[in-house]
Amino acid sequence: MYERDRQEMVDKLVAYGYLKDGNVIEAMRKVERHLFVPDDVVTHAYSDQPLPVGEGQTISAPHMVAMMCELLNLEEDLKVLEIGAGTGYHACVMAEIIKGKVYSVESKTLLIKRAGESIKRAGCVGVELIEGDGTEGYEKEAPYDRIIVTAGAPDVPPPLIDQLKVGGRLLIPVGSRYLQNLVQVDRTAGGDVEKRILSGCAFVPLIGKYGW
Repeated sequence: MYERDRQEMVDKLVAYGYLKDGNVIEAMRKVERHLFVPDDVVTHAYSDQPLPVGEGQTISAPHMVAMMCELLNLEEDLKVLEIGAGTGYHACVMAEIIKGKVYSVESKTLLIKRAGESIKRAGCVGVELIEGDGTEGYEKEAPYDRIIVTAGAPDVPPPLIDQLKVGGRLLIPVGSRYLQNLVQVDRTAGGDVEKRILSGCAFVPLIGKYGW
């Protein structure tokens, strides 16, 4: 039913320059975003905008998903940690790209339940949902090749840096509760940590020990 809408969404993201990587393009063509949004907003599933998903949370706009996936420089067989599962859409896109495991931490019980249902309905494999405080990461499976945070933090949580592999990359919105800068954190071959501010953005607040 939504096949044409999904393809048109991806075509627009390519035309506007948000999408360039062939693997990300293929994944976003395949993963059905309408299965990850509530029924009352499903007609807007393929509009390039964030949508409310309950519990005061949103699903990121498609262009932001595209940008963050490309900035992470995802490759097959990488181990990825996502902080803020939301509805599970972003995790499924990443899992499709890496053909491997995405560990996704979410603090809200209701969202975990809904995300699990959506992931199953979409036939997505490779995503493990964990309920907990995402600002503390997920030590059990550390270290990670890539870490992505989909909520705005006052600063980069130290546990996330600690759980990042040498040569790994972390993306996180850092700033106030309402406006942030997207920050890229790389752990160099020498073990040093380098931070770069990429662009302005606006995410819901990251809640937890090292959040708001």
